[in-house]
Amino acid sequence: MHRYDPARQRLALGLAGLAGLVDATGFVVAGGYFTSFMSGNTTRMGVELAARPALALVPLGLIACFLAGVIAGALIGPRFAGRHKRVLLGLVAGLLGCGAASLAGGWPVPFLALAAAAMGLANNVFARDGEVTVGVTYMTGALVRFGQGIAGRIGGRPLPSTRGYGLLWSALAMGAAAGGGLCLVSPLLAAAAAFLAALVLWGFAFRVER
Repeated sequence: MHRYDPARQRLALGLAGLAGLVDATGFVVAGGYFTSFMSGNTTRMGVELAARPALALVPLGLIACFLAGVIAGALIGPRFAGRHKRVLLGLVAGLLGCGAASLAGGWPVPFLALAAAAMGLANNVFARDGEVTVGVTYMTGALVRFGQGIAGRIGGRPLPSTRGYGLLWSALAMGAAAGGGLCLVSPLLAAAAAFLAALVLWGFAFRVER
């Protein structure tokens, strides 16, 4: 996070918030599975394999969709050097829009598949030389960096490289809270909000990359 200018940091925070919103919506729609938190799906898959093997196909399918999004983003991004953020975020918005339309039509499975693919794609927005520089849909690493930063301050050795990771985690948490609140009204409302949020981030990417 510390390597990026304030505008790109804000974009990363926005993406983390979007991930939280999408994940909370998917969690409600799927009945306890995730569209961006693949560690959780992997754990659920392991538990289901032991207890109810047929249900393991649900988290496995979500993991496959997420992985497909990661692969697609990693292939597409380098083809648009200097403007890959806007291209990838446009695709993320498109996938989430199609997902929201599917949910409106009474088809939750396509929504979950498209949302997971969108979140996989989103992880390529902040990438350099083929490697992710800021993970926007998974926060374990961010919490580790945040904790290391706190330890550094306590020990009198501040670590500039750890700055911003607490905010990144907070953005995802707030997005998840927003998604949970909207789902109390209607999961479709939460899905539509995720689509609109993605459109806003797509527009903001044009300012970041100009």
